[in-house]
Formats: sequence, structure tokens, C-alpha cells
Amino acid sequence: MKNEILRRLSALALGLALLLNAAPLPQAFAIEDDTDASSSDSADSTDTTDKTVVTTADNDPTVTAAAANAPALDATAALLVSPESDMVLYEKNADEKRYPASTTKIMTALLTLENVSDLNAVVTAEASDFENVTADSSNAGIKLGEQVTVKDLLYALMLPSANEAAYMLARHVGGSWEQFVDMMNERAAELGCTGTHFCNPCGLHEDDHYTTAHDLYRIAKQAMKDATFRDIVSTVQHRMAKTNLHEERIILTTNQLIFSSFQPWSYANCLGIKTGHTSQAGNCFVGYAEYGDAKLFSVVLGCSSSSKEYPTIAASFTDTKSLCQWGFKNFTSKTLARQGEEVTYTKVKLSTDTNQVILTAKNDLVSLLPRELDVKDLELQSDIPEEVAAPIKAGDTIGSVTYTYDGRDYGTVELVALNDISRSTVLFYADKLSSFFQSIVFKVLLLAAAAFFLLHIFTGLVFGGVRRRRRRRSSRSRYNDSTYQRRHRK
Repeated sequence: MKNEILRRLSALALGLALLLNAAPLPQAFAIEDDTDASSSDSADSTDTTDKTVVTTADNDPTVTAAAANAPALDATAALLVSPESDMVLYEKNADEKRYPASTTKIMTALLTLENVSDLNAVVTAEASDFENVTADSSNAGIKLGEQVTVKDLLYALMLPSANEAAYMLARHVGGSWEQFVDMMNERAAELGCTGTHFCNPCGLHEDDHYTTAHDLYRIAKQAMKDATFRDIVSTVQHRMAKTNLHEERIILTTNQLIFSSFQPWSYANCLGIKTGHTSQAGNCFVGYAEYGDAKLFSVVLGCSSSSKEYPTIAASFTDTKSLCQWGFKNFTSKTLARQGEEVTYTKVKLSTDTNQVILTAKNDLVSLLPRELDVKDLELQSDIPEEVAAPIKAGDTIGSVTYTYDGRDYGTVELVALNDISRSTVLFYADKLSSFFQSIVFKVLLLAAAAFFLLHIFTGLVFGGVRRRRRRRSSRSRYNDSTYQRRHRK
């Protein structure tokens, strides 16, 4: 009897051990969550340390620059960015809302090029295209009822900054200029603009029509991906074709940095993009410049109509030139990775061919770096899995690596497998079996089996004792039965 109880208690202890072993451990999940939170905090801290504050020529505390001797600007808001890595070289109130004036037309041109496949399509000027255009605002002399191609309207929009061209394109693309404005705001949100709201397609002043230097950069960067846009904004003069109401005419750019190479304020490295001016916005300019392999986007807003160096030239042009010259002087384009170059490796499972795969750069990575910074001094922040399952094909994207220095990102390149790696069938199915035993389904089944086993033991202990007591009582009652006793006396 005692041996049976001991056996049942031992079985009960074994069942409890199985139950505890199968149950998931809360501590493991807590550690994983802490790791994720740490990674997130690290990313956020990188963003906050992505700028180096230095003393500028005018000791402006609102200026953040990535190198010394940054220029003192007339602009109330400014930005200089390397587009390869989106690295900010210089900024001043770059996230504060400002009136954009005609730099608005960058978005108008972008949406037109994204939505119109036939640039030779003809648009007829209607009365609604002139209702919101003041007589003294910039125009291309387009008349009511005049038929102009989309391409010529784009040149009129971006060179002389024609407001009637903006409304014609908006109506052509959106059905009405009001619907087009909705498209402008939707596209701005898609591009990551968080401080922008458009009320019209041309930039004439409205209190609720605003943007930021950062947002203008995002819009301009997207627009410059279009070859036609690049050609238009780098053009000094354009001959508009003859129309039903006008002979051929030549329109000129308002960009003084490229208007005449003989002027001392001109800038040969400038390849666009758009000017703007209203009394409320001041003089504005979104620029793009190249020097060798290096590229820079610039934005200046709220500039004076007269610069210190040249009284007849707006400070938006001299500010832009100063910014870009400073950028090219202090930073240079360097190759961080070359296509096919071995960068790192990671482990491989389910293969008998090898236990690791070599990862190479998917493409060349060129970025703007401080001139004194050697590429060899850059740190590599890898975003690759610890282990990759075969099969793997050469060229498969495995992860990426980011080149950093002193908390600043200088560029990211995707990493691809160098060669093919085949999969072992035996290892594959062994892994499947191992995964099943580690899966939630298996643990649930194991828990259910352990619970059933424990219930069976518990039931046996409880009801087994009851049955034994009943048998003992039955035996005693038979023994005390008179018939039973008399039968045994004989």
C-alpha cells in the first residue's frame, strides 16, 4: 500500500517537472523587449547627435553646422544637405514654418511630370486660370484662349515663374486647381513633409500657405530625379513655340546665379532650381550645385532684396553661393564602398557546403565627408541577420551596412551574397523537426499531455483511496453478516 502511494507521488512530481519545463519563461521575453528598446533608443540618440554646433561668423545660436567657419547668412531660415546620405551640413531654423513664395512651383512641376505622360499635350487658357493672378505678378504673357503645350507651360512655370502657367497646369492635371492643391498636400505628406500646407499652385501669399526649409529640400530632391525637370531648371532661356495667339517668344530664368556667367555673383556650379519672392516671404531660393562628384541641395528663405556685396542682387543668391562654396571647401566626395567589394560575412545554416557567406556591396556608395576624415576611420554599423538559411543565390540581398563617425551617418549600402550556396535536404528536415519541438504548438501539446497525466494521477490517488475504503467496508460487512458467520461455524 505504502509502495503504491510512493509510486504515485513520484509520478506526480515527474509530471510537475514536465509541466514547469514546458511552460514559457516570462524572463526570456522581458530580455528580448529590453533589447529592442535599447536599439530604438540608440537610433534616436543618433538623430539627436547628428549635428555639431560651431561658432559662426555672426555667432548666431540658431545655426547648426558640421564644420567650422560656416558663413553668416542674411536668410531667416536656411539648409544645406548632401543628398547621398541626407547629411545636413548647415541649418538655420530649418524646421520652422515659412512662406515659400514661388518655390511652391517645384511641387507644381513635380506633380505635372508625375501625372502627364504626353508633354506635347495642348492646354487652352481659361478665365479661371487668371482669376487669382494679380496683374503685377510674374507671368509669361499667356492670353485667354491661348493654346500652349504642357512642356512650354513647365518652362514658363520654372523660368519666368509664370503664375498663369501654374493654374493652367493645375487645372490640366487635377481637373480644377482646387483639386490639384489637394494633390499637392497629399504628395507632400508622402514625401515626409511635416510642416507644409499649400493653398494654391503658384505661391502667391495666403496666410495658411507655408512650408519649411527641410520640406522644400524633400520636394526638390524628388523633383530632381526627373531628367526633364533637371533640364528645365538649369536652362537660362527657352524659346516657346508659336501658338494660336502668339508668335514665338523667348522666356528667361529668374535665377541670377546662372543667368549670366560674366556677372561676379554668378555661380558656375549651380544647376537650378527655383526662385521666389513676395513681400511676406522675402526672397527665397532652392538651389542645387555640383562640384566633381559632390552634390549639394540648398534652401534659403526670408532673404533681403539687396545683398551686402551687390545691392542690385537679392541676398538669396549670395547666401546660396556662400553656403555651397563653404560646403565644397570643407567637405569632399569620397567612395565608401565599391560594387562587389567584400564587406563582411554572416553564418549559414542548412548547408554542408559552407558555414558562412561572404557579403559584398550591392553598388558603389559615394558620400560627402569632411576633408580631413579618412574613410578608414569610419565605423560600420551592420544590419544583417546572425544566420541565414540556405539555399542562397549570388546577388541575394542579405542586409546592409551604415558608415558612421562620431555619431553621424555618412551613407548606407545594401549587402548581397557573393556566391550560390546549396541546401542540405537532411539538415533541412532535421531543422524542421527541431523547430517543431521548439514551437508553441508542441509546447501546448506537451502542456496538455502533462496536465492530463497529472489529472490521471490525481484522480487515481483520490478515487483509488475511495475504492479501497469501499472494499474494506464491504469485506467487513460480509464478515459480520450472520449467514457468513454461521456458514463458517459449520
